[in-house]
Amino acid sequence: MTVFNELRMRPATAVRRGWNASTTARLVLAGVVMFTLLLGANLATPLYPLLQVQLALGPLGVTVAFASYVLALVAVLMLAGHWSDHIGRRAALVLAVMLGLAGSLVFAGAGSLWMLCAGRALQGVAVGLATGASSAALRELLPTRPEWASRFTLLASSGGVAAGPFIGGLLSLFPRPLSTPFLVHCAVLLLLLVPLWLLDARPAIRPAAGPRPYAVLAPKRPAVSREAKGAFILAAAVGFLSFAVFGFCLSLGPGYFSAVVGTDSRPLAGLLAGLTLGASALSQLFPLRGRMLLPAGLAVLGAAVMLMATAAAWHNPVLLVATGLAAGVGQGSAFRLVFNDLATKADPARHAQVISTVYVITYLGSAVPVIGLGLASTAFGLAPAVTGFAVLCGAAALGLAAVSVRVSMRASRGEAAR
Repeated sequence: MTVFNELRMRPATAVRRGWNASTTARLVLAGVVMFTLLLGANLATPLYPLLQVQLALGPLGVTVAFASYVLALVAVLMLAGHWSDHIGRRAALVLAVMLGLAGSLVFAGAGSLWMLCAGRALQGVAVGLATGASSAALRELLPTRPEWASRFTLLASSGGVAAGPFIGGLLSLFPRPLSTPFLVHCAVLLLLLVPLWLLDARPAIRPAAGPRPYAVLAPKRPAVSREAKGAFILAAAVGFLSFAVFGFCLSLGPGYFSAVVGTDSRPLAGLLAGLTLGASALSQLFPLRGRMLLPAGLAVLGAAVMLMATAAAWHNPVLLVATGLAAGVGQGSAFRLVFNDLATKADPARHAQVISTVYVITYLGSAVPVIGLGLASTAFGLAPAVTGFAVLCGAAALGLAAVSVRVSMRASRGEAAR
């Protein structure tokens, strides 16, 4: 089938010879698309201090530009998170790449706050379309190994978010620092479109029937089966909290970290901003195990976030790096467990919809608290606002750790009874 046939949700009228890729190639392609889109969405992280100067933006302006991406992403997850269940994974990823290309082009030429928000919003729409499609594609390609499918999903997403700030900082050293990173990203997306377009895609999960094929694309109310409800609530809570921390790192974090270290180097600022997310991504490659790993990971996350504020107060770069790494390992271990539990309990026919729904709540964590942080920074200053934010996030993580202990103990008793 061609991409156009998939978008029409109709069988192909003629046989098309495409690239009959192996399972490994399909796995790599699905992961690379997600990685590249998220990398592009975070290229701007180390550029925010420069944008603040050139466009006369305050902390609130930075958080509004950052949040426009998240809010657009959330809207797409709510309205179109199930689309790939009907049009197919390949078609959804092609749409996502084309929208990501448009977003990077707009951002490359942005000369005002509204253009920044427009570019960020297009990037959010692209990532929103790709999130459910990529996750579902990986699960279908590894039907007997759902844990590895979840691990690859988190590795691609966390890795892209972590690599974006550092690569953005490096590319900003070339001429035209505010546009070069995004133009390079456009070139990479164009290259990705070639194998996606040529791919001999597998048919949509639910081919349309009847005179109104597009009716199935209408927004659907989020629904989770009774068996998966507990896993969904826990995954959503852990995701919201951890992405609140990530949202700070990717918006106001570069300026905050640069003040702690005493440097104006954009690559270094990007590296520090992506440190926690990089540690989270690497934790997927070397997964820890244990019945009490979930509460332990949340406790490490909570303690590390609180110590970040201490590192800033002491102007201690070593403690800042150590706490950033610890927070990433704690978050990565905890989120992998709850995400994998949800993925294994979700109905395969509605996998994209369920995963998109949990990501709605997760990504709201990197928008709502961060906007509040921007308002607090404007009113009280960046350092006091970040200290209060760190204390609140740390306390919430420790509270979730206590709840997860009870969940783990209840699961242990249930297994013993069987």
